[in-house]
Amino acid sequence: MVYMMQQRILVVDDESDVLDMLVINLRSAGFVVSVAENGAAALTLARSELPALIVLDLMLPQMSGLEICKVLKGDTATRHIPIIMLTAKAEEVDKIVGLELGADDYVTKPFSPRELILRINRSLRRGKEKVPGVEKISIGDLVLDHARHEVMVKNQPVDLTATEFRLLAMLMERSGRVQGRDRLLNDVWGYESVIDTRTVDTHVRRLREKLGPLANYIETVRGVGYRIGKNEGD
Repeated sequence: MVYMMQQRILVVDDESDVLDMLVINLRSAGFVVSVAENGAAALTLARSELPALIVLDLMLPQMSGLEICKVLKGDTATRHIPIIMLTAKAEEVDKIVGLELGADDYVTKPFSPRELILRINRSLRRGKEKVPGVEKISIGDLVLDHARHEVMVKNQPVDLTATEFRLLAMLMERSGRVQGRDRLLNDVWGYESVIDTRTVDTHVRRLREKLGPLANYIETVRGVGYRIGKNEGD
């Protein structure tokens, strides 16, 4: 019998009851769990343990979850770690800002532990999966290399999160064809039911910012979704 190494999840929350509930459920799902109740501890554990994924509450004392996310995504040692945000706020602004900072997903409190574990598993699978097709795709001055997990814009490397890389790969694999938001949610995020499609819009906006001079390669098809192609004049 072959035993798989258990993946470590770092849970960051200052509410002891939430921590206890998550630890019990995540361990039951087969994960090793580390916990932190503040930003300093979260950063220390993230850098020392390099967990497979981080569940990060936004409302923390001293240092907010958004600040922690920004620091982790700005560090080459930790930027690859998927982050799922927990938020009790009804406002969309914190969710959108978190996604723009590089978080992969969010769950609003109160939440079902089962739903969170499903999202964790999807995020972990996305990090291992590769879009089927050719190893290297080129569209004008935009090049995506699966083998190197690298994106080049005008011969300059661009740092993308795992989700941004997969989103760009999906669009480039299907160059010229419009991809609806619902389909992207299914193919990139793994959601089979219709949820908030603003998750797609936020990631596309961030992806365009990173593509810089080639941002307009990603075209918005109003009321439908997005498609990618080399625009004339670029």
